[in-house]
Amino acid sequence: MPGGEINIRPMQASDYDAVLALWQETEGVGLNESDARENVAAYLTRNPGMSRIATDPEGGVVGAVLCGHDGRRGYLHHLAVAARRRRSGVGLALVGACFESLRQAGIPKCNIFAYADNAAGQSFWRHTGWNARTELLVMQKQV
Repeated sequence: MPGGEINIRPMQASDYDAVLALWQETEGVGLNESDARENVAAYLTRNPGMSRIATDPEGGVVGAVLCGHDGRRGYLHHLAVAARRRRSGVGLALVGACFESLRQAGIPKCNIFAYADNAAGQSFWRHTGWNARTELLVMQKQV
């Protein structure tokens, strides 16, 4: 890969600060109270070994994605790759590792959420074979 090799490994709760910093600097990643440290730690516990990070040879986080499932569908959230490492295969490697985890769990399909104004994100997803379901409306309410 251009810029040096990367290592893909499961995300751990101890990675939170570095991952949060990457998410905060990545356009198209929307963060809210659901992304607080304790909520991300709970997600990782509920979906053990599924979320992934990519690190450079020095151990710095250059990519991250949350991955989990509800027993029937997989979900990817907050795929982010450091600007200097984009277009080098990091995003594809992260998604591929997540898909392998989902396959092992017997999950046949995966969903993502992308903001309508995130052109770069939509381009990545479409380029890698994802199809938009325009007949669906996402609705949300505080519990």
